[in-house]
Amino acid sequence: MLKKSIEVKLSNGLDARPVAELVQIATKYDSSVHIEYQDKKVNAKSIMGMMTLSVGMGESVTVIAEGKDEAGAVDEMEKYLSCAE
Repeated sequence: MLKKSIEVKLSNGLDARPVAELVQIATKYDSSVHIEYQDKKVNAKSIMGMMTLSVGMGESVTVIAEGKDEAGAVDEMEKYLSCAE
């Protein structure tokens, strides 16, 4: 299992479009992928779960992946969350 804390640098935080893109990224991997924010932990492959997080720019989330391709999943999620639009 890999865990990594990542600062969200997307200008609008995790609103609808970035959430949809993150779900697409997560579903490319066989590993389970979750996002933790404050007291919530949601499946990153669930658009409805991801929409409940309401993460703003500058806030940190923890990406957790477990499985054979967990490193790739965490790396790609980090690249997306860390890119300033």
